[in-house]
Amino acid sequence: MNWDQIEGKWTELKGKIRAKFNKLTDDDLDMIAGKKDQLVGRIQQRYGYAKDRAEKEADEVIRGL
Repeated sequence: MNWDQIEGKWTELKGKIRAKFNKLTDDDLDMIAGKKDQLVGRIQQRYGYAKDRAEKEADEVIRGL
């Protein structure tokens, strides 16, 4: 699944994203709205990851959907 598809199905996928990244709040997920850069930024903020690691984690969870 690519990021354009993710944006279109974000409402359906929020639960799966939340299962992987349980530190993200519902408000975070609403603000992210399927945008990769927003997701990466929130992962960095909530988990203290470097940008490269946050991007890798985001890509891995998307591949698993």
